[in-house]
Amino acid sequence: MKVTNAEFVISAVGPKQYPEDGLPEIALAGRSNVGKSSLINRMIQRKNLARTSSTPGKTQHLNYYRINEELYFVDVPGYGYAKVSKTQREQWGKMIEQYLQERETLRLVLQIIDLRHPPTKDDELMYDWLKAFDLPVCVVATKADKIPKSRWQKHMKIVREGLALRAGDPIVLFSSEEGTGKDELWALISQHVKAEESGREEGTDVSEDPVRNSVETDG
Repeated sequence: MKVTNAEFVISAVGPKQYPEDGLPEIALAGRSNVGKSSLINRMIQRKNLARTSSTPGKTQHLNYYRINEELYFVDVPGYGYAKVSKTQREQWGKMIEQYLQERETLRLVLQIIDLRHPPTKDDELMYDWLKAFDLPVCVVATKADKIPKSRWQKHMKIVREGLALRAGDPIVLFSSEEGTGKDELWALISQHVKAEESGREEGTDVSEDPVRNSVETDG
């Protein structure tokens, strides 16, 4: 996708603040400080639209970014950050759970994993939770530039096995620094969006037609 327009729209804390234009939404989920903002900036070819921070736990709302008047990226609060109060973690959890379960315009969840390290228990729990609610998931293994190319496949295998990645769920190797995986990820996102639009036009159910082109899948 060629991005010609991208803008921050709103930091939402609940359904009353969600955009009402019906555009499809792509959610980004991952541990705090895993690089979700950097991924967004690379995907839209902008340096600072999504604010990056060295302080984990900074994203506390659902941050909406509208792309080409065609879709939204929705950056959700990072999980697994211990240095916030239990009450705050519970509030974030409820907000995220409500959004992921109830948002009708949600088309795909990108679960962002740091390729350098095995998935954490929080990563495993998030993936299992997403699958329990039958949400379409693409795992994005980012920070690939921090690892020699000769070790990419070894680390990808560790991610797949650590999450017990289900057959058909894509995994994309990505680098926000170098742009590795950007085109493959856009192709997958575009297919999810177009498949949903086609399904609505034809009155068919596209939920059982997983997108497998241009990315590596398990199985």
